[in-house]
Parts: sequence; structure tokens; C-alpha cells
Amino acid sequence: METHTGTPMKKSVEHGQVLDGSDIMELVENEEVFSNFVDHKFQELDRDRDGKLSVKELQPAVADIGAALGLPAQGSSPDSDHIYSEFLNEFTHGKQETVNKTEFKEVLSDILIGMAAGLKRDPVVILRIDGEDLLEFINGPSFESEMVSTFSLIESPDVSLRDHIIKAFEKLSVDQGMPPASDSWVLDNIVEPALQACAGNDWHKPVSQEAFLLEFKKVAELVAQHLKEQPVIVAHSENTFDGSGVKRLLSNKFELDKTLNAALENVPRDRNGKISKDYLRLVLDVVAPAAGLPPIGAVDQMDKVVGEVFKMLSVDEGKLVKEDEFKKILAEILGSIMLQLEGNSISVSTNSVVHEPLASSSSLLQPSSQ
Repeated sequence: METHTGTPMKKSVEHGQVLDGSDIMELVENEEVFSNFVDHKFQELDRDRDGKLSVKELQPAVADIGAALGLPAQGSSPDSDHIYSEFLNEFTHGKQETVNKTEFKEVLSDILIGMAAGLKRDPVVILRIDGEDLLEFINGPSFESEMVSTFSLIESPDVSLRDHIIKAFEKLSVDQGMPPASDSWVLDNIVEPALQACAGNDWHKPVSQEAFLLEFKKVAELVAQHLKEQPVIVAHSENTFDGSGVKRLLSNKFELDKTLNAALENVPRDRNGKISKDYLRLVLDVVAPAAGLPPIGAVDQMDKVVGEVFKMLSVDEGKLVKEDEFKKILAEILGSIMLQLEGNSISVSTNSVVHEPLASSSSLLQPSSQ
């Protein structure tokens, strides 16, 4: 089996559970089941039992939607915070103080359908990392050459052998059977116990390549054993942004106009109906899913491309323009992004450890047990 980028999948990836949006669509398209789902969630959120959801009561729903989309927590990034604001505006239409159940159902349906479309385009694979692939890598023919290459990247005379080994684990991925070592739970419960068991008196001396290879293999074997005893669940996704989604949107005038009109619906205007160019990034972010682009702040390389395009087109100043001119500028931005990506596509592999507390705390998008 291969990924959509053409690289062979490891066994753990091949046998993983694929989240492709089909379960979400099944929920939304079954009117009776979805109505029960909405009733349960609305009741959960309606703390004062007045039959309406206030902005405050909607906040947990907005937070859960953001978490389900992989956004950082509210308050941690200005780039993602405005996306949370957009979700809230979707429910309140930018001006309502409360939302009734019918409105809540309509907006939640639209958001879930959008999420399903995103998962269909870029599925997430749920992996169970149990040490089998890591042992295969350690005992395989490519181990020494790959680790020599890794050592050359991380080698430093001021860094201990212990720190070299930790940095090396951070360079491994699910392709080698290793969950993200940057995750604090993985570091504390999988890597650290192995390090402590193998630590020698000479680990603080200058590090040679031979000593690194020998000691890393010992630690990696213990890490594989710990993973066998405590398998780690990882959400794995691979995305390639090559401009094809932008091209499809720009080539379909009806779909482009419909998308831009929907994105501009709640954007403030002055008394003459003009829109500030300050809102271009905000609207681009709303249009992004339809253009096959990630949210602003989600992929560093994409943020650089967007920044370069805005600079090249000199559209960052807050000048007021008519709606048609605003749409024209946005189409130019999308066209420039498409050309940049066609010339240099961006491939991103994401691996996130799935923790039970996190899964249970995000209840909005979990089916009701009723």
C-alpha cells in the first residue's frame, strides 16, 4: 500500500484505522440520528436551560471544533484565534447574542460537512505504534547509514551522548516505527526509562560516531520493548499542497463566486459598502478549504508562501475598496499562490499522539451515547 504521495507505507500505517470523513457524513445524512445527536449536544451546552445558546455557552463548541481541526488552543496564537472567531460568527451571524436549536443544527451540519470533505481529501490514519516497526528498522540494512546521517546533523561537541540520543529519537518518525519523541508523554514514559536503564558513566564525555551508534541501538531496543508494553496511538496525516485545489476553484467561475460571496457575507463594510484590505487574510483563510489550502498558522511553509504573495502584490495596507475590487484582489492572491505551489509544492507529514484525556475532554463531535 502507498500514500497518496507515492511513498510506501509501513505496516503500522497500512494497518491503521483511516478517518476519511465517511462516518461524519453518515451521521449528518441520517436525519433522525443527526437530530438526536444535535438534541443531546444542545442540551449539554445549554447550561441555563433557556432553550438558547449564549456566546459564552457556545465557547466549548467552538473550542472542540478547533481541536477537531487540529488548531492550537484558543489564546495561544493570533493567527488561529481569528479562525475561532469565525466559527463563533458562523453560529451568531456576527451579531446575534443567542442561537436557537435550529440555527445551531444548520451551522453544525455545515461545519461537519466541511470537516468530512477535508478528511476525504486528506485522510487521517490512526496508528498503533507497538515497537514492531522500530525493531525492524534497528535490525534492518538501512539502520547504520540512516543513523550516521542523523548523527552528522545533530553532532555537537558541547552536547552529551544522552542529549544526542534524545535528538536522534526526535528525528525518527512513524516510518521507522517511532511515535513523536517531542511529545512529553512519549519522552517521559517511553524514552526516559530506556535512557535511564542504559546510561553509562562515560555518557557525558565527548561523543564519537561509533559510541553514538552503539549506545543508540541499545536504547532503541529498550524503547521498542516499552512500546510493546505500552503501545502509543498516533494520528498520522500526509498532505501535499501543489496548487491543484486552487486551480480547480479558479477555473470554476460559479463555484468561485459562490465561495467568495459566502466568505464575504459577514465581513464589515463602511457606509459606502467598501471593505478594508486588512480583511484579505481573514477572507483568504475562510476560502482556504475550498481551495485545498491549510488554515493560516497551520503550516509554516504555506504561511511563508502567503506572506511572499501579499508582499509581492502589495496588498497589506488597509485601503478601502469596493466589493468587486476586493474579490479581484483575492483572486489574484489565489492565482499567485497557485503559481508558487505549482513551481514548488509543499509536502507535510503530521504525527500527533492521541491522549485519552484529550479525547474524552472534546465531547462535541463525539456521537451521543443515548
